[in-house]
Amino acid sequence: MKKVMFILLFLSAACVGPVLAEEASSPELAAIASAKEELQLNINIVWTCVAAFLVFFMQAGFAMVETGFTQAKNAVNILMKNLMDFSIGTIAFFLLGFGLMFGATNGLFGTTDFAIKNILGDGAHWNYTFLIFQTVFAGTAATIVSGAMAGRTKFKAYLVYSVFVCAFIYPIFGSWAWGSLLNGNGWLEKLGFLDFAGSSVVHSIGGWIGLAGAIILGPRIGKYGPDKKPKAILGHNIPLAALGVFILWFGWFGFNAGSTTVGNGEIGRIAVTTNLAAAAGAIMAMFASWLKGKKPDASMSLNGALAGLVAITAPCYTVTPMGALVIGAIAGVLVVLSVLFIDEVLKIDDPVGAVSVHGVCGLWGTLACGLFNAEGILGTGESTGLFYGGGFGQFGVQLVGAGACFGWAFGAGLVLFYAIKKTVGLRVTVEEELKGLDLGEHGMEAYSGFQIFSTT
Repeated sequence: MKKVMFILLFLSAACVGPVLAEEASSPELAAIASAKEELQLNINIVWTCVAAFLVFFMQAGFAMVETGFTQAKNAVNILMKNLMDFSIGTIAFFLLGFGLMFGATNGLFGTTDFAIKNILGDGAHWNYTFLIFQTVFAGTAATIVSGAMAGRTKFKAYLVYSVFVCAFIYPIFGSWAWGSLLNGNGWLEKLGFLDFAGSSVVHSIGGWIGLAGAIILGPRIGKYGPDKKPKAILGHNIPLAALGVFILWFGWFGFNAGSTTVGNGEIGRIAVTTNLAAAAGAIMAMFASWLKGKKPDASMSLNGALAGLVAITAPCYTVTPMGALVIGAIAGVLVVLSVLFIDEVLKIDDPVGAVSVHGVCGLWGTLACGLFNAEGILGTGESTGLFYGGGFGQFGVQLVGAGACFGWAFGAGLVLFYAIKKTVGLRVTVEEELKGLDLGEHGMEAYSGFQIFSTT
C-alpha cells in the first residue's frame, strides 16, 4: 500500500510541477533576476568602497615610511607633502585626469571629458564608486614620487608636480592600459597587456617619475664625499618606518583584491597571493642584506616586503600561490641589488629606495605576468605564462607595455621637473637644507624641544 501511495504522489508531482513552473513564469522570474542583479551590484559597490578606503589609508603608510627613513629635521615637510599631494591630486584627477584616463579615446590620448560628465547618467552609483577607487590609486602614484626627492625639494615644487602627475602623466598611461574599465579603449589593452592592479600603471609610473626628479635635483648635501663614495644618511625613526610598512601591507589587500571591483570568491585568492609575495620579499631581502652587510638590515627587510607587494600587484589575479612566492622572493633580492646599484654605481640619491621598490620591482612584476600567468590552472582561461606553456607572446607584450611605461613616465618627468626648476625652482637653498625643511619651509619642528637642527 505504501508503495502505491508513493507512486501516486510521484506522478502527481510530475504532472503539477510543469504547471507551477509555468505559473511562476516571466514576471516572477524577471523580478527574482532583477533583485539578484541589484544585490550583486550593491555588494560590488560596498566591497569596492571598502577597498578604496583601505587604499586611502596607505597614504598614512607612505607618510610613516618616508618620515621614518629620512631625517628628523624634514619630518613636517614629509607629512605636509603627503597631505597636499593627495588633496591636490584628488581635485586634479577629478577635474581632468579621470576624463583623460577613462573618457572615449581619440588615438593614443583620451578626450578631456570631465569626471562629472562620465559619472552622471545610468549607473551613477557605480560610477561614483569607481571614481573614488581610481582617485586613491592616482594619489598613490603621486606620493611615490616624493620619496625619491625627499630632503631637498621646495614645498611649492611638490604642489606643482602633484597637479601634473594626477591630471596628466598618470592618467595618460592609465588610459593606454586601463581605459576600457569605463569608456576608453587603450592601445596597450588591444595588444593584450596585463596589469591587474597596477605594478606599472601606478607603481612604475611613480617610480620612474621619481627617478627623473632625483636626477634633476641631485643628491643631498653630504651624501657623496670627495671620493664619490656614498655615505649613509640614516633615517631617524625605524619604528615609524616599520609601522608605515605594516599599514601599507594592510592597505595592499584593498589595492589588489579590491581591483576585482566585484564582491566574489576571487577576493580571498588574490589576498593569498598578495600576502605570500610580501612575506617572501621580506625574507629574501633580509637574507640578501645579511649576506652583503653581515647583519640582517631592518630597512632593507622592510623595503623587501614592499618590493614583494609591488611585484605581485600586476599578476596577483593570474598566478598561483607558488608563483606568487617566487615572484615575491625575486623582488626581495632585486630591491637590495637595485638600491645598491642606484646608490653606488649611478650615484643617484634616493632617500627611501622609492625607485627600486616601485620602479624596478614594478617592472619585474609586470614582466612576471608573461612568465608565471597560469590561467589554465586557475580555471580563468588559457595559460599565457611562458613557464606554463604560453610561449613568449605574453612576455613580449608585457615588455612593450613596461617599455612604454618607462619611456612615458621618465621622459615626462624630466620635462616636468626641468620646467619647474627653471620657473618656480625645484631645490631649497644650502642653508635651508642644512637647517632642515621643517624650519626653512614650514617654520616649525616635528619634535619641538627634543632636537636642535644645526647639522646634516
